[in-house]
Amino acid sequence: MMWKSVCALLVLSVTIGISAQAPNSLTPADKTAGWTLLFDGKTTSGWREFHKDTFPSAEWIVEDGTLKHVAGPRNSTDIITAGQYENFELEMDWKISPAGNSGIKYLISEDLIKTGSAGLGFEMQVLDDERHPDAKAGRDGNRTSGSLYDLMPASKIKTLKPVGEWNHVRLVVKNGHIEHWLNGSKVLEFDMGSADLKARIEASKFRVNPGFGEVRRGHILLQGHTDDAWFRSIRIREI
Repeated sequence: MMWKSVCALLVLSVTIGISAQAPNSLTPADKTAGWTLLFDGKTTSGWREFHKDTFPSAEWIVEDGTLKHVAGPRNSTDIITAGQYENFELEMDWKISPAGNSGIKYLISEDLIKTGSAGLGFEMQVLDDERHPDAKAGRDGNRTSGSLYDLMPASKIKTLKPVGEWNHVRLVVKNGHIEHWLNGSKVLEFDMGSADLKARIEASKFRVNPGFGEVRRGHILLQGHTDDAWFRSIRIREI
């Protein structure tokens, strides 16, 4: 009986190993469903610096199948996708360094801010909530991981992995309705153009930026602060 149990565990282990999806890959079912990779795990193809035609290879590198922002003194060297998107699902994994800060921005227009290497727009916060001071800034936790940065806090019952471990995020943007998902749970949702969102913008740092929150089609952006941050399995499906 014991031998049969051991054999069953071995078979289960092999099955799990075969079925587990490798990072930066798509299954045939994924492709049929319309998913495409925004990062192949090997090159920076499809990405460029905000407001530039080139890639900032001093600040961003490919390392062990991840797209990594390298810690350094230059603050906010953001990278954006070549393509622009309006209605979509976006998924990726991220991890952050101790006391680190980064972000995933979407619906980014280079026309909203005319100069510099930092994009302006909706941001799903990427943060070490325990150590970074931004987690205690803002209002009601609206600068913690998973939040709509400086506008709307993520659910307080969210699941956030420890620093150094991978978190999985999902963003859904459909006809102006937006959802943030973190590690399998929806942590917030909102509607563009709503009275609630307008009030939040007016109470935020973005109230001085004309047109903020109005862009309906734009780039995906990964934010570069002064900290190490890693991203992988970045994929998108237009809906």
